[in-house]
Amino acid sequence: AHMAIYLGLPNYANNLRRLGFSDDDLASGGSDRLVDAIVAWGDVGEIASRVADHRGAGADHVCIQVLDPDPRALPMPQWRELADALLG
Repeated sequence: AHMAIYLGLPNYANNLRRLGFSDDDLASGGSDRLVDAIVAWGDVGEIASRVADHRGAGADHVCIQVLDPDPRALPMPQWRELADALLG
């Protein structure tokens, strides 16, 4: 559901197509292949590892958006846990 918002925006969809994703990948909130490629998910260690992979590949900043099952929720505990893992 969170991905559907971005996949409906032409600038995001066109950029993903340029990166080799198909219209099928963009449909219905995103294919498993697309989600696995652009979303760091799992436990906090797995997410921190994905961020480290980006930094190791040369990124000097990585944007992180914590997704809560309730889109109206402010995920303070998750932000704190992830910050500890990334900065600790």
